[in-house]
Amino acid sequence: MKLKPLADRVVLKQNAAEERTASGLYLASSAQEKPEVYTVVEVGPGGLVDGNEVKMIVEAGQKVLVGKYSGSKVKLDDQEYTIVRQSDILAVIE
Repeated sequence: MKLKPLADRVVLKQNAAEERTASGLYLASSAQEKPEVYTVVEVGPGGLVDGNEVKMIVEAGQKVLVGKYSGSKVKLDDQEYTIVRQSDILAVIE
């Protein structure tokens, strides 16, 4: 099954948490902080949103930074995705 977002929505998959510190120590899973860095899986077509034309800037495969409490979590085929509006994306990581 595949998610196809509508309007200005973007489907994201969260990147894995760091298992080691910068000094090389391994972290317990409870101590690992979930990053706000996501990979774009699918992008909606854009179009009219609230009477304004929205052009989609992000593309599938890009890494993006999203606010900690942004979007809606969805579980599909044992995978967890987050669906956000393009305006909820803070930055593209290059």
